[in-house]
Amino acid sequence: MQSGTEPRTPGWLRTHLPTGLAGATFWVAIWFLSLLLARWLFHINGVYFTLLQVVAGVILVGVALSLVWQLVRKHMLWSLNNKLILTYLLIGLAPVLLFVTLVLITAYITAGQFAIHLVDSRIQNAVFQMSLENGPHADFVARTLENKIPATAATGTTHVTARAPNALNSLRMKLNWDYESFLDGAPIQQGTAIKGKVPLGLPPWQANLPNGEFHGLVLDGGSLYIVAVNQQHLNDGRMYTLVSSVAVDHTLMDMLASGLGRAVLVPQRIGSSQSPRSFIEGGTEPSAINIADVRVRFLSTLNMTDWGTGARGTIPIEVDSRPSLLYEQLFGASIGGVFTNFLRTFLIVLCIVFALIELLALWMAIRLSRTITTSVADLYHATQEIDRGALGHRIGVTRDDQLAELSRSFNKMTSSLQRLLVEQQEKERLQSEISIAQEVQANLFPHHISNLLDLELHGVCRPARSVSGDYYDFLVFHEEAHDGQASRRETGVGIALGDISGKGISAALLMATLHSAVRAYRFASEELVYSESILEALMSDRDGTGIDCDELFQSPGRILSLLNRHLYRSTQPEKYATLFLAHYDAASTMLTYSNAGQLPPLVLTRHGAVHRLDQGGTVVGLMDGMHYEEGRLKMEPGDIMVAYSDGVTEPENDFGEFGEERMMDVVRSYRDQPLHVISTQVMLALDAWIGAQEQPDDITLVVSRQT
Repeated sequence: MQSGTEPRTPGWLRTHLPTGLAGATFWVAIWFLSLLLARWLFHINGVYFTLLQVVAGVILVGVALSLVWQLVRKHMLWSLNNKLILTYLLIGLAPVLLFVTLVLITAYITAGQFAIHLVDSRIQNAVFQMSLENGPHADFVARTLENKIPATAATGTTHVTARAPNALNSLRMKLNWDYESFLDGAPIQQGTAIKGKVPLGLPPWQANLPNGEFHGLVLDGGSLYIVAVNQQHLNDGRMYTLVSSVAVDHTLMDMLASGLGRAVLVPQRIGSSQSPRSFIEGGTEPSAINIADVRVRFLSTLNMTDWGTGARGTIPIEVDSRPSLLYEQLFGASIGGVFTNFLRTFLIVLCIVFALIELLALWMAIRLSRTITTSVADLYHATQEIDRGALGHRIGVTRDDQLAELSRSFNKMTSSLQRLLVEQQEKERLQSEISIAQEVQANLFPHHISNLLDLELHGVCRPARSVSGDYYDFLVFHEEAHDGQASRRETGVGIALGDISGKGISAALLMATLHSAVRAYRFASEELVYSESILEALMSDRDGTGIDCDELFQSPGRILSLLNRHLYRSTQPEKYATLFLAHYDAASTMLTYSNAGQLPPLVLTRHGAVHRLDQGGTVVGLMDGMHYEEGRLKMEPGDIMVAYSDGVTEPENDFGEFGEERMMDVVRSYRDQPLHVISTQVMLALDAWIGAQEQPDDITLVVSRQT
C-alpha cells in the first residue's frame, strides 16, 4: 500500500454486509451480543457495564422495530389490498379485541372481588353469629350475678357460686368459641370444670362501648381473632362485660376458603414498618377443569381493630380461585342445574355466533377490498400502457359501480387523448404548412424598395392570422427594359395593392396567384394572354407598331382586364379580389391608375387638399369581360399618396370606426417625417383604437411621396 492511501474494505464485505437501517440493526445487535458474551465469559457485573448493556438493548429494540416497520411497509403495505385489509383489522377487529380484553380484565377483577367478598361475607357471618349468641349469654350471666354475687365482694378476683358456673358452663359448651367474663373490668373466675382459654384481656378502650357492643376482626400481637363484646349494666351500677373470641387459624381459614380455593391473611401491627412475621393460610389451590379455567389471584384488604390500642386498620388478604368455583358459588346453589346448563350453552353459542360474524365480516372485507384493488390494478396497468404510448388500450368494465364509472371515465379520457393527439399532429402539420406559407408569402412582398430619384416608397402588411390575404407590390421599370441600353436609369414604378376575399390559407393562395399574375404581366405579359387576337389588340397602337411590357403596364386598366379574365377562369366563383394598380412615370411625374373595387387611395397635396383615386371598375375575378377606366394625377413635390386596405379604416370600438379621417390626421401630423415613421404612427394609432380586442382583419398600408 502506498503512503497516504486509506485501507479498503474487502469486496465480499461491501457485497454481503447490510447497509442503511438493516446495517444499523446488524451492528447494534453485534454490540449487544458482545456485551452479553463479555458478561458470561468474564463475569463483568459493574454498574456502568450493566447501564451500557441496557442502553444497547434499548437502541437494538428501537432500530429493530424501525426495520420491521420498514419491511412491513415495503413488502406488505405496498399493495392496496393489504392496506385495506389492515385497515379493516384496525377498524373492525381491533375494537373487538380491545372490548374482549376489557371484558376479560373486568371479569378477572370482578371474579377476584367476588372471591374476596365471599371470604369477607363468611367472616362477617361468623362475627354476626357470635354477636347474636353473645347477647343472650351476657343477659343470663348478668341476672345470675345480680342474684348470687354481692356488691361488697372481696378485693381481688370475684368468684361465682357453684350454681353460676354450672349455668355458664352449659352455655359455653353450646358455643364453639372461647369467652371470658368481666365485672367492672375484673375477670370472673369460673369453676375448674371448664378450662376456658382466655386469649384476650379487656383493654381500656372497651370501658364504655357505643350501644354496649363490639364485634369484628382484632389483632392482638401477631395473632388474629374474631371477637364479639357485649356489656350489661347491673342494677347496683356495676358493669358486666362478656368477651367471646375465636382464633383465626388454619382450621378457620379452611372453613372460610371452602369451595373457593386458597385464602391467605397477613397479620401485621398497625403502624409497624416490620415485615409480617406469619401467614394464616387455609384451603388448597384448585386445579383447572379446562384451558379456560384460569387461576384468579386477587389481593385486597379486610377491616380490623388493634386490640391493644383500638386503632382501626386493614390487613391484606389474598384469594386464589378458579372461574369454575366462582361460577358454582354464584349459580350452583341458587339456580337449578338445568338452567345452569342452559346458561352455559347459551354463552358458548353466543361466542360461536360472534366469532362467525367476525369471520363473515372479514371475508366480506377481503372480497370488497379485492373489488377495489382489482379496479385500481386495472387503472395502474392501463396508465403503464398509456405511458408506453398505447393510447388504444381500454379497460374492460364488467361491474356497475363508482369504480366502474371511473374506468369508463378513464377509457373516455384515453379516447380523448388519442383524438387530441391526432388533432395535435394534424395541427402541427398545418402549422408546419402555415409556416411554409408564411415564409413563401414573406418572400412575395418587396424586401428592398428601390426608391426613384423623385419618389419615395414604403409598404407594410400585418396579417390578422398566420398568413395574409392582402397584397402589395412595387415594380420598378428601367430604361434598359425599354431600349436595351446598359444604363440602369429608373423610368417609372408600378404600385399594386389588393385585398383577397376571405382570410387564411385560401386567401393567401389567391394572393400568391394575383402576385404572380401581376409580376408575369410585368416581365412576360405576352405569355399570359389567352388569345392571339386579344394580344395583338392590346400590344398594338394606331400605327400598328408594337409596344413593350413597359408601355403595356402604363395602362393599368388593360392589366386589370387581363387579371380579371385570368382569375375568373382559374378560381372558384366565390373567389375574387379588389385591386388598385398604378403606374408612376418618372419623367412626367404622372400617376396613371385604375381601381378595381379597392378602397380609393388618398393623395394629400402639399397644400393640404385630399384627392381620391376612385377611377376604375368592379372587383376582379367575379365577372368576365370587365372594362376598367383609368385616371391620371400629376404628382407635385410634397404630395403623399396613401393606399390602404379595409383593415386600416374599418376596426371599431365604442366610438365607432377608425376611419380614413383619423388615418389622414396622423399622416398630416407626420408628413415631413420619413415614410416608415408615418406608417408606424398610423399603426400605433390603429392599435390604440382597437385596444385589447383581436385584430379583425389584415392590415396593409402603402405610402409614397413625391420629392
